[in-house]
Amino acid sequence: MADIMPMIPSDRQVIDGYGPGQFCVSGQWRVGAVVVLPDRTQAWEATDAASLTLEDFAVVLAAEPKVEILLLGTGPTMKMIPKALRQSLREQGVVVEPMDSRAVCRTYNVLLAEGRRVAAAMLPV
Repeated sequence: MADIMPMIPSDRQVIDGYGPGQFCVSGQWRVGAVVVLPDRTQAWEATDAASLTLEDFAVVLAAEPKVEILLLGTGPTMKMIPKALRQSLREQGVVVEPMDSRAVCRTYNVLLAEGRRVAAAMLPV
């Protein structure tokens, strides 16, 4: 099996793993929801997928370089978000891909290694 980690520049944030209520990003465990951008990781105030609004994604929308793909981890199971929210993000140039947070952990590093402008916003598992 090929190791993609050497293809990711050392100054990028990588998702190393997850556990109950927490994520490990670039060797640091973080409790609760997080937003992972290629250059930084920060706590995310979101608590559930059903109540998300465009404002919850302000840090992603403000990122430079612009994020093209947002992997949205909706917790232990995949949940859809309202069509209006998906459309609002698309109008800002961001394609959102909702999936369970474990799938985001697996997908983010692959897209980062491909040089994609990706971000992950994850609710805990």
